[in-house]
Amino acid sequence: MKKRKRYTAKQKAQIVLELLKEEKSVAQISSEYGIHSNQLYRWKKQGISQFHEAFEDRHKQIREVEQEHQKKLDQLYSEIGRLTTQVNWLKKNLALNKSKSERKTMIDFSHFELSLST
Repeated sequence: MKKRKRYTAKQKAQIVLELLKEEKSVAQISSEYGIHSNQLYRWKKQGISQFHEAFEDRHKQIREVEQEHQKKLDQLYSEIGRLTTQVNWLKKNLALNKSKSERKTMIDFSHFELSLST
């Protein structure tokens, strides 16, 4: 069984450019590259419909992604700060309001696994 040939985006773009130049017929390009003419028409249609993307500002997209990333990072740092404050308050409150023996009784030892093997 013959394996299907894969074309890179650059190769497809080159073939579509040949189609757009109209120096050769679709049949000639099809036989030259061994690609069915229907596939060539699909690539041409896709190339024309996405042509505007070549002129879009990539830096703008990168800045937007960086801004989203920074916003998420700020949210996470904010949450870390809030949780740290809560933990510190709970530790302080527990130490002030409960004796050592009362705190020991609050420990649930079922979560701990101790190994006595050496």
